[in-house]
Amino acid sequence: MTEMAEMNQVPDFTAIKARQQATWASGDFAIVGTTLQIVGELLAEAADVRADDRVLDVAAGNGNATLAAARRFARVTSTDYVPALLDKGRARAAAEGLDVAFQEADAEALPFADGAFDCVLSTFGSMFAPDHRRTAAEMLRVTRPGGRIGVASWTPDGFIGRMFKVVGGYVPPPAGVAGPPLWGTEAHLREIFGAGLEIRCTRREFNFRYRSPAHMVQVFRDYYGPVLKAFAALDMDRQDALRRDLEALAAEFDISGGASLVAPAAYLEAVIHKR
Repeated sequence: MTEMAEMNQVPDFTAIKARQQATWASGDFAIVGTTLQIVGELLAEAADVRADDRVLDVAAGNGNATLAAARRFARVTSTDYVPALLDKGRARAAAEGLDVAFQEADAEALPFADGAFDCVLSTFGSMFAPDHRRTAAEMLRVTRPGGRIGVASWTPDGFIGRMFKVVGGYVPPPAGVAGPPLWGTEAHLREIFGAGLEIRCTRREFNFRYRSPAHMVQVFRDYYGPVLKAFAALDMDRQDALRRDLEALAAEFDISGGASLVAPAAYLEAVIHKR
């Protein structure tokens, strides 16, 4: 009966997003985020970003897709609902002399006109918005007919998807909210973006490279908001248990042969063409 009640519970998306904002503002996501730059470059290529394209980066974080598009001379608007993350992206763009507009915005209520952009991108960002359908609808709305949407999302069965499951075993996610890694499945993308769209999916891997499993877990514990907050919510014994489980997971994915840590993490790169 309890499980049925949770399934039928209507999530309070406003409260959930407020907690998410606090989570992503904690730590320093850029310490982890900047290592993922290659994903933004690959996504910009897959979405065929061209000079003078009007490009929107949704839930941009520290700006990996933003920088990739700007390096291709696109006219980029970088958005996130966490001002501290936009500040990191703004500093990176300034360091490279890139002309980028930065604007605070909620992925579920984008403050732009219909069809305002030629291309909409998101690397590991849109997947964390709690209302998947509304987020997809907003990304479609602001894309012009004939435009492209490019998203990169962790898969449920990959390293980071498995990490979320481990963390969720200690600190359960909000009831009634679909898991972020569902964005890493083609079936879910087709469901939330709707029928009649051309969706091209490519499964890729990003290699997390750290000194050891313990080093990676410590970095995530110190700087990656969702993991930082999970540890903070536990007593010392449970913190030790979570640390051991995360280190074991990292070791399970390690292909380095023990010299360091090289952990491939599967993600889905999807390009959606709007008609």
